[in-house]
Amino acid sequence: MATIQLQQVEKKFGAVHAVEPVDLTIGDGEFVALLGPSGCGKTTTLRMIAGLETVTSGNILLGGRDVTNLRGRERDIAFVFQLFALYPHMTVRQNVAFPLQTQREPRDIIERRVDEVIRLLGIEHLQHRRP
Repeated sequence: MATIQLQQVEKKFGAVHAVEPVDLTIGDGEFVALLGPSGCGKTTTLRMIAGLETVTSGNILLGGRDVTNLRGRERDIAFVFQLFALYPHMTVRQNVAFPLQTQREPRDIIERRVDEVIRLLGIEHLQHRRP
């Protein structure tokens, strides 16, 4: 493991501040929990650390290395959702798409978002396999 540092990291979606500027250092081997009400930016912060979400401003360092502008697969870090479930009868691509399908998102949006996540994770070669 390595030290994770957030230096004035913030995220805006248009005029909405999803994550106000935050400074945080998580030492090598430390266990940390982000707590707060729904919509306060916990998941967005984790997604930024993992490289699944871009940073509006600030820097993210892993082991002293600035990874702010690196893609998720280049960061050597993992992100697991709390309600993690894989359906063995579905392909990796179908598993990624499933939550969007249950929310009845339009097909073109589902395809675009699934392509983006698969590309960010660097698992293009696995997308048609079953877990």
